[in-house]
Amino acid sequence: MNRREIIESAVRILAPRIPRHEFEAVTDHALGSRGLHTATPETAAWLSIVAYIRHRFTDYDELLDDGYDVDSARFFVLDDMNGILEEWGSPRRIKPEDEPD
Repeated sequence: MNRREIIESAVRILAPRIPRHEFEAVTDHALGSRGLHTATPETAAWLSIVAYIRHRFTDYDELLDDGYDVDSARFFVLDDMNGILEEWGSPRRIKPEDEPD
């Protein structure tokens, strides 16, 4: 299996009900992100899912634009992010201490 197939498999496990459009975007991000290039496929898939949800389905970027610091903005969108993870059938949830710096 190539890296794309392994990441696709990881995304399916981590978010089995992710809509097809989001599945493609998350996979492409995991493959195209310089910061995820050296990550394990499973880690790249998870971090890509988390980043995609944060930026596409929450007010995170608006909170930053309004002057909130990263940690505060992440705190305020945590419940929304976990709600999307639940909708997508993810067995994982994000806890404040799990958020990468």
